[in-house]
Amino acid sequence: MAFIKNAWYVACWSNEVKPDALFHRKLLNEAVVFFRKKDGTPVGLQDRCPHRFIPLHLGKIVDDAIECVYHGLTFDCSGACVKNPHGDGKIPAAAKVKTYPVAEKHGMLWIWMGSETADPANIPDYSVLESDAGFATSRGYLHIDANYELMGENLLDLSHITYLHDGYLGSPEQVGADQVLKEEGSKIHCNRWMPNISVPPIFDMVYRRDGKPVDMWTNMTWIPPSCFLLDSGVHEVGGQREDHGWYYGVHILTPESEKTVHYHFAAAMPPGTNMTPEEAATFSALRRHAFEAQDKPIINAQQEAIGDNNFWDMKPVLLSVDAGPVRMRRSLERMVKEDQATEASAVPVKVVRPAQVNAGPAPANA
Repeated sequence: MAFIKNAWYVACWSNEVKPDALFHRKLLNEAVVFFRKKDGTPVGLQDRCPHRFIPLHLGKIVDDAIECVYHGLTFDCSGACVKNPHGDGKIPAAAKVKTYPVAEKHGMLWIWMGSETADPANIPDYSVLESDAGFATSRGYLHIDANYELMGENLLDLSHITYLHDGYLGSPEQVGADQVLKEEGSKIHCNRWMPNISVPPIFDMVYRRDGKPVDMWTNMTWIPPSCFLLDSGVHEVGGQREDHGWYYGVHILTPESEKTVHYHFAAAMPPGTNMTPEEAATFSALRRHAFEAQDKPIINAQQEAIGDNNFWDMKPVLLSVDAGPVRMRRSLERMVKEDQATEASAVPVKVVRPAQVNAGPAPANA
């Protein structure tokens, strides 16, 4: 499976990359190590020493550079080797590692893994997570053993909440929800409207706490290739949106491999929400339970059932609720082809092999 390289992906939450410590993660099948310079600026490098291919995250930070634990080769923020402690100290021209553009925004560390110029202005807008936005936020992370497209379909088609999340996020009357699919540039919006239904427990907690019927909406936006923003809430039957009873759900998928994905999620509650700290903690725990104990096992099982087969070759039965997911898959297929063409025309990166390292003459008894 090919990934779209020329796009911004979330590598981790910003606070996971701590001062004077190395953080590593596999992203789009590439091993990456992160650290912070003395001034706090984040850096992302290929997590593999070009000498003996030892992961650099096993080493240590020395003066805004990483020293390999095995032989002491040291690589600076540009990926260049700046120290070879062996022999005459000469540094082979090929002794370097790939460096990745990274940016911090909305409390997340973003990475660009393609050859095109990375513009932080193109990072999706999740400003509701900023501290000055006034929203109460909670955040989490899960590792999913499935392809990111499967998890993306799960997010874009929320008709499953009636069944999989009944008693938490869903209620039985949501089955017949009116659905509207629309496209806005490269974005896809899947909006569902559910009037006069029994209130899902998680919304009763943040709204009136009286169990009376409500009108409910779930408006999910896909921002390619793998970012999502949910606007979901309730108000009184026949009423208007109030200053509480709703929230923004942030869902961001970063492929780790063809069959695994990093799933970062968050919720942003508007200032009008009247919740105690204990209720806020319960709200966060309920959402995590829905994702971890309900979504994750199902999506993992789905991936296991598909195995190495091509999704379309399995001839899936399509329902009306699949309009959004199908549109997303077709868009991704087109974007992958365009991205592959871009990468094919880029200047190739030279791969360093042990034979290229100048280690000096071999011992006489070698």
